[in-house]
Amino acid sequence: MTARGWTIGCLEDDADQAALLRLWLESAGYRCALFGSAGEFRKRLGSEAVDLLLLDWNLPDATGLEVLEWIRHSPNADLPVVFLTARGEEADIVEGLQAGADDYVVKPPKQAELLARVRAVLRRRSGGESDAQVPLSLPPYSVDAQRRRISVAGEEIELTQREYELACYLFRRQGRIVSRDALLENIWNLGPHISTRTVDTHVSRLRKKLHLSGEHGWRLTAIYQHGYRLEPA
Repeated sequence: MTARGWTIGCLEDDADQAALLRLWLESAGYRCALFGSAGEFRKRLGSEAVDLLLLDWNLPDATGLEVLEWIRHSPNADLPVVFLTARGEEADIVEGLQAGADDYVVKPPKQAELLARVRAVLRRRSGGESDAQVPLSLPPYSVDAQRRRISVAGEEIELTQREYELACYLFRRQGRIVSRDALLENIWNLGPHISTRTVDTHVSRLRKKLHLSGEHGWRLTAIYQHGYRLEPA
């Protein structure tokens, strides 16, 4: 899996540590979004596309566990989270994982190991077989995975296979911003002839076919310079 298209968020109040993480992530091809406090993270998450969060435990205005609990009860509940903290006791690691973290890395991190863990979590949570197993529940839309068909209020909609895959990818990430590059990575496999205009064209066609402009309770919205978000109308 390549790094293109993925934005890694770092909720870290230590400026030197945050700068190092940015250097490592960007050198590996990821985009990096830095957050210095829990409040800043909550404020910006609604307008920025983040595909995975590296989360410190000790923050100036909250604990990492509190942030994780907030995420798991938010529209971004499926956001992959990796604890990156100096708290390395077994009890801390168990508590973090039981609270819903996808992985746990003890500071000081090793560059190669951290990047490998980031890749592994993204692979598990955002692609491959595990993603296909995420249940789709978006009434009045229903998905027939065996026939690869989507119906709206009982009426089957004729879609191409690419449109079907795009719809399922967006359905599973309802409420979250999905970047164009992430769509290129996961739906088009980064074909060299593909441009973001192709993504925009497919999204526009899908919006029209599935009536995702609010008439059935859901709206597929373009987020300027970021991508798209499927959200309740």
